[in-house]
Amino acid sequence: MSFRKVSKKYGPWAVVTGASSGIGRALATELSHAKLNLVLVGRDVTELDRLADQLSKACGVECRVVMYDLADESSIEELKRSTDDLDVGLLIASAGFGTSGPFLENPIEPELEMLNVNCRALMALSWHFGRRFTQRGSGGLVLLGSIVGFQGTPWAANYSATKAYVQVFAEGLGRELKPQGVDVLSVAPGPTSTGFAARANMKNGKSMDPSKIAPEILDALGRKSTVLPGFLSKLLVYSMVPLPRWARISIMGNVMRGMASKSGRS
Repeated sequence: MSFRKVSKKYGPWAVVTGASSGIGRALATELSHAKLNLVLVGRDVTELDRLADQLSKACGVECRVVMYDLADESSIEELKRSTDDLDVGLLIASAGFGTSGPFLENPIEPELEMLNVNCRALMALSWHFGRRFTQRGSGGLVLLGSIVGFQGTPWAANYSATKAYVQVFAEGLGRELKPQGVDVLSVAPGPTSTGFAARANMKNGKSMDPSKIAPEILDALGRKSTVLPGFLSKLLVYSMVPLPRWARISIMGNVMRGMASKSGRS
């Protein structure tokens, strides 16, 4: 059963973090086709306003733009206040960024910011909206991880660790909340055409189109605990399943070293 056929369970409002680009933007667009109203959260207010106008005109949905940097701890409370008056049934936690290169050669500040965005903010928003969803008896949490979260990844050690947190958190939380009507989905994409590579100062080779994998992600909500969207994600993960963990770490390290230059946050 497609997401559009069950979207009433997750409406009438959805909150999408990282909505200005990449997978977040693609998911927001797909949700608008399912007639969910949207709270679009991100740092680029110009792009958010443009997206809100586009989706409102094309799909007739209501959009609320919220400009916050989730690396700032105060933004969580502000986002809560900005959505208290809405009947939110879905959280898409797609905000995140990465670094690459030798960990000890990177500045510590972006690494700490990455922990804030990829882990702390995601966890805090899951707690807040998860409580709201259990009270209403239905809802969904879609948490963006990565295929690098399935093993340690040299030259992206901290980034892969943050995505391992997302994966394990989603697996455990999903089992807790399922009896209360709340679905939790971990999304583990492979290389995707987003702003991530440029932000992490990495060279991307083959990559997936976010608009092509967004429907598969939403269709998995309520049906799976983890989705590997797109053929490339499945190929990269399943091809390494028979290998021991040390071999997977070595392979991912070689891949990452070839992609990485110095790290940084734009």
